[in-house]
Amino acid sequence: MGELERRMAVRSLTRAAGTLNAVRPFARTGPASVPSFFNGWMVSELPLHTSAVHALVDAAAIRKGALRTWTGRALLAADAVSWAQRYRLHRESGMADRVFDDALADELGADYRARAASVGVSTIDHSIPLTRLAQPFSIARRTLAHEHDLSYGEAGKRNFLDVWKHADLPLDGRAPVLLQVHGGAWMIGNKNQQGQPLMEHLTARGWVCVAINYQLSPRAAWPAHIIDVKRAIAWVKANIARYGGDPNFIAISGGSAGGHLTALAALTPNEAVFQPGFEDADTRLQAAVPFYGVYDFLNRDGTGRTDMQALLEKRVFQHVLDDERRPTWEAASPMGAIRPDAPPFFVIHGTNDSLVPVEQARAFAEMLRKESTQSVAYAELPRAQHAFDVFWSPRTWAAVHAVERFLGVVRAGVTTGS
Repeated sequence: MGELERRMAVRSLTRAAGTLNAVRPFARTGPASVPSFFNGWMVSELPLHTSAVHALVDAAAIRKGALRTWTGRALLAADAVSWAQRYRLHRESGMADRVFDDALADELGADYRARAASVGVSTIDHSIPLTRLAQPFSIARRTLAHEHDLSYGEAGKRNFLDVWKHADLPLDGRAPVLLQVHGGAWMIGNKNQQGQPLMEHLTARGWVCVAINYQLSPRAAWPAHIIDVKRAIAWVKANIARYGGDPNFIAISGGSAGGHLTALAALTPNEAVFQPGFEDADTRLQAAVPFYGVYDFLNRDGTGRTDMQALLEKRVFQHVLDDERRPTWEAASPMGAIRPDAPPFFVIHGTNDSLVPVEQARAFAEMLRKESTQSVAYAELPRAQHAFDVFWSPRTWAAVHAVERFLGVVRAGVTTGS
């Protein structure tokens, strides 16, 4: 085997491994789960893009003579099998709209689209435009009026927020509001990195969106994270009308650690322990949409990661979990905060999530349904990885439209008092 064939063999094996990992992740727990996520993330969500890159590399190999040997031809054939599997992944991701539609219809009723339409939500299904698919990382910020780095607290940059709204939005205080909470294992991340497709979509449809930073570990210990989220909610209630937003309709969303904070904030309105110094502020929310969130720090039912406790002890809580401190961990877990008067929830998770087990999301949604008097929709997306919605893809396109419809139904209920 010559040098060209050896290089082709390495590339073919790497591509095959990436494709297999996208179909079925190699690891869902332990240190290997992180590379399994990164390896499968782009292949799962952008299979056509990764295949195009690989095709260019193979074209270069063909120009160098790959078709002149049996080994080269065999390796190119193996690559073709990987391309076919990735096209299948693309086709599967394009069916996410059906998964969302079934989830919403099951929970909200077959007429949910009509109720969403009553508050101006489009109910016509469209596939992701080719311009969006070709530029997955492009966000149309030029069409948005963007207020950067407004302070909502005393923690410097970690208490900055951005306000997104369309430039011609009327300043009559009637626009619904979305508060976006970034993820990053409670230790990394910022307001510029996540939730942007959802915010772009909603802003273009007359929403006001607010993306926040919050204090991170290990510099800050729990509960600084949720206190900041609560403080941001209080800021929005007090200030969003000047940007055209309605302080009486605020939904919250976020992914991963942001999904955890989203769920916990929605389930703990006006709880003084999370509002030191602003106990009288109203932090009630009208809806919650957590993406691939962590819902329990105690792993009470075995659906979570068994290896997360050490990270939380060392970095986030900065104390060991024992009988004395267990109530603190319980209070920090959305599963421990479930209540009958929870706002409507739309819980979203992917079956191929390598970082946060889908089983925990499934269990949380079921627990919430048993207690809450409001709607609890749950969508479980086949083959979707963690952070699937960070950039534009067929799943992201379907997700932002489904979230808009869910929130439209909630708004319609608020408007009619039902």
